[in-house]
Amino acid sequence: MLNKINYNAPITLTFTIAATAVLVLDYITGGGIATNWFALRPNFGFQNFFRMITYVFAHMDFNHFFSNFSLILLIGPLIEEKYGSKNLLTMMVATAFVTALVHILFFNTIIIGASGIVFMLILLTPFTNTKSGTIPLTFILIALIYIGREVFLGITLADNVSRFGHIFGGIMGACSGFLFKGGNSTFNGNNSAQDNFPPPTSHF
Repeated sequence: MLNKINYNAPITLTFTIAATAVLVLDYITGGGIATNWFALRPNFGFQNFFRMITYVFAHMDFNHFFSNFSLILLIGPLIEEKYGSKNLLTMMVATAFVTALVHILFFNTIIIGASGIVFMLILLTPFTNTKSGTIPLTFILIALIYIGREVFLGITLADNVSRFGHIFGGIMGACSGFLFKGGNSTFNGNNSAQDNFPPPTSHF
């Protein structure tokens, strides 16, 4: 029975397992691991360089984790099959790093969470079944709905969610869709086919 279980999406599943481990450790130790070891701080210190990637593995609580990874596990394997594990890893690292860089430059809060990765995957999804050289209408509609919603909520709602992380994750997904157009047929990555804490902390 177990030998029939397929580790079908290595990057998506490994990311999920690692984030789950961080969440469980944070819960067992009474909190503090996520914000003290993984959270991105608004500075360019040496330790913060590593946190420009690690912040996506940490989450504020179980609800925060489930809201992100229910979508990552749903969409991630489709993207990974289309573009390959190597390319998906490149997109995820680029999204985390560039979002972190811009956040440090323009914001003064601490962030944790994989919502930027979620929005990257959402905006990338319409490109999985479109012809090279075309712009899918579904991409335009999804961009208007998801990015427009985040812009609207960012203007009208004062909450603890980093709307910037969501919007920039979506932008990175759109850029990846055009850059990696054609999926594995063009960029073969393998051999097969975010939220705000009250200042000074942010999560998304």
